[in-house]
Amino acid sequence: MAEMGSSWEDLRKQARQLENEIDLKLVSFSKLGTSYCGEREGDRAPLLNHTSSEHMFDTMAMEVEQLLTKLTQVNDRMVEYTQTIAHTSPTAALLHTLQRHRAILQDYTQEYKKTHANIAAIREREDLLGSVRREINTYKNSTGLNRRTELYLKENDHIRNSERLVDEQISIAIATKENLASQNRVLHSITQRVNSLANRFPVINSLVQRIHLRKRRDTLVLGGVIAVCLILLLLYAFH
Repeated sequence: MAEMGSSWEDLRKQARQLENEIDLKLVSFSKLGTSYCGEREGDRAPLLNHTSSEHMFDTMAMEVEQLLTKLTQVNDRMVEYTQTIAHTSPTAALLHTLQRHRAILQDYTQEYKKTHANIAAIREREDLLGSVRREINTYKNSTGLNRRTELYLKENDHIRNSERLVDEQISIAIATKENLASQNRVLHSITQRVNSLANRFPVINSLVQRIHLRKRRDTLVLGGVIAVCLILLLLYAFH
């Protein structure tokens, strides 16, 4: 048990360290997405047009994914630990700690996916708009029906790409809704358990009071019996 306790503390330390690292990375990742949005709204320059910006985004995304993978592995090991000691009935505090770390992992994963999807959507939109601008310029500098027909076909392709982008955003929204519903079910279950425990405490207190009353009554009865016996002995002795 000493080794198992040490292992649990090591897992908790690893989880907290990874959670702190992920939190810092997500803040930087979110600032990167905000700067991209600001540049786009300000119309200062083509969004994500520089190789360094793209490299920064890809590198940071990879680092966050690696940290999330490590945290997932640590959480899985914590689950295995609770299953290993299941025959000794793990404490509520241990289960609560496990649930909290899993909820933190879920929140970080959702935040990362949301930010990543937003930045990816901005990149795709900028690529699409840049392509449209280039083709408009080409159209202005060209003549002929064939060229115009080709531009119409390409514009149709761009529309399909836009529809695909909208479908992806809808899928992300649906996934987010399902995750929120799952969290709501977990919170509802925890609330029911807490209420159940709260309802049990008055019953336990009442039972303890009844035991005390019964013990006191038995003591009084026993004392009375002893007193009666002593009186009878005294009467018999002096009679």
